[in-house]
Amino acid sequence: MNVLITAASRRVPLVQAFQSVLRTEHGGRVIVTDVDPSSPAVHVAHRAYRVPLATHPEYIDALLDVCVNEEIGLLVPTVDDELEVVARARVRFTDIGVSVACSPDSTAALCNDKYATCHHLADHGVEAARTWLPGQIPDDAPELLFIKPRVGRGGVGAFTIRNRRERDFFLEYVASPVVQEYLQAPEYTVDMLCDWNGEPIFIVPRERTVIRSGVIDRGRTVKNDALQALALAVAAAIRFQGPVNIQCRMRGDVPVVFEINPRFSGGIPLTVAAGANFPSALVRMARGESLSPRLGEFRPNLWMTKYDAALFLPAEGVQLTSLDRAARVTPRGKAVA
Repeated sequence: MNVLITAASRRVPLVQAFQSVLRTEHGGRVIVTDVDPSSPAVHVAHRAYRVPLATHPEYIDALLDVCVNEEIGLLVPTVDDELEVVARARVRFTDIGVSVACSPDSTAALCNDKYATCHHLADHGVEAARTWLPGQIPDDAPELLFIKPRVGRGGVGAFTIRNRRERDFFLEYVASPVVQEYLQAPEYTVDMLCDWNGEPIFIVPRERTVIRSGVIDRGRTVKNDALQALALAVAAAIRFQGPVNIQCRMRGDVPVVFEINPRFSGGIPLTVAAGANFPSALVRMARGESLSPRLGEFRPNLWMTKYDAALFLPAEGVQLTSLDRAARVTPRGKAVA
């Protein structure tokens, strides 16, 4: 079982988690793709390929070539930009024996649209942040609000609005914005893994106590019945396959969703360390195993505090010339000498 992780970039812990699973349970290698040969995950994986951006018309062909060349059994897309593209091509991967760890393209499209996400959840009885387009903000809306791009990631272009003057400014400043109620409460991410039929296998809530560039820097796992019930309600309202993370804050004792990302979260190392081994479950699913739900089976109140680490590379180490470490490829992903 060889695993392909796309857009690996800084996702070294995710690469290492899959390597550990393959080394101890199944055997196999972790291959990655990236557009930048200096990305750290390129030099941690068993092999790396440079492929076009997800917006390139030959992106899927490039991934298919890598899957064939490396005998891949499981494909793990990691960034929002590619989820819908990869999901639409799922049958092309399954035809060559590759399981794809991402949700349907309709789910990716819905979750990529923050306005549509919250309104879809509300329509299905799931607590979601009140969300408006610029022309929909009611006259009695509170002054304290939150604005961000309707389509975006990583906290880019997201700002707190404290008064009407700031609202007017940021409505012009942020491209294609949505405005949400500001929830003044602790923030949580719920990591969930669903099987190929959309049934939740793991649900692990995490409190995000320190956030940097939209990603958890410090936080802890929590056992909370309301957060688990919220995740189950979200899974009933939207079909997921593979990993998903649900972002929410509390309104009193009730968790309220403000965003969903149908992919691995930046805080997944904490979830894995707490005993919910998503990579192991995905590899087993790709091998055809049927998994029983393990909801609530994780270590609560486990804290994570992150720090930066570095790799030091010779000049030739970032030129993608060695097939043993980072293979230089044609635009369609074929390795060349």
